[in-house]
Amino acid sequence: MARARQTLERRQLGLALRRIREESDKTQQAAAEAIGRVRSRIVELEDGKGTLSREDLVGLLDFYGISGDERETVLALGAQARKRQRGRTYTDLLPGAFQRFADLEASATEISSYECGMVPGLLQTPEYVRALINEGDGLWWDSSEAELEQRVAFRLDRQERTLRASPGKKMAFILTEESLRARVGDLKLMREQLAHLLALVDERDDLTIQILSPESYRNPARGGGFTLFAFAGQGSPVAFANVVYGPSTYFHDEADTATMFRVFQRLHELALSPQESRKLIHGIMKDG
Repeated sequence: MARARQTLERRQLGLALRRIREESDKTQQAAAEAIGRVRSRIVELEDGKGTLSREDLVGLLDFYGISGDERETVLALGAQARKRQRGRTYTDLLPGAFQRFADLEASATEISSYECGMVPGLLQTPEYVRALINEGDGLWWDSSEAELEQRVAFRLDRQERTLRASPGKKMAFILTEESLRARVGDLKLMREQLAHLLALVDERDDLTIQILSPESYRNPARGGGFTLFAFAGQGSPVAFANVVYGPSTYFHDEADTATMFRVFQRLHELALSPQESRKLIHGIMKDG
């Protein structure tokens, strides 16, 4: 395995392999021995600072008992990780892109999210998750109860991995007021969702929610949403641009991520304070 600088492709591979190893209940030492390497090589690989030859990657996947589509996807990630990447963006065209987003989310030490039109995934109640996903059933994918349940379970697992992480993460969410008023499910469901937001900000010191009023002047991100991931010096920041449909697009060039952090700071300045936002959420819940 060659030592290499960290790239988003290598980070995605490393995070996927770490998750697979942990799910298979194997240690880094055992994984290293399975392919005839030292443990530090597996550490570098999982940290996104190394690559594996296809032969070694196949051996590692055999050791983890991975087959089928997941195996082919990881092998494709390995091929991407071995290439010299030149682009400023990374477009994830491989199957299961949502899983790699969740891996980044779980590994980040700081998450900053701007969302318009709906409550962000990490803040959704199980009932809101189900109602929201049900809105796309039979449209974005073939109608299937199994598909629906799988998507709901995955969203809730994302929340568990991220919100219950130890040590905790610093999380900042900025939502448009429309996100609170848009009806997802029935009125009771929406009241419970708003109550859940209030409970989160009351219970957690590491999580803030700010609301952006429709009267806010000079919103630099009007009509779009994005998420920023920071890693406390363990890698460069990564930005994810929200899309309704299509491939996942990430920005990892320093100039791009700096711009998006600057935009998020402007949104923070335009939005109501956390205290004012709490009052607004409570008022909407009471009046709705």
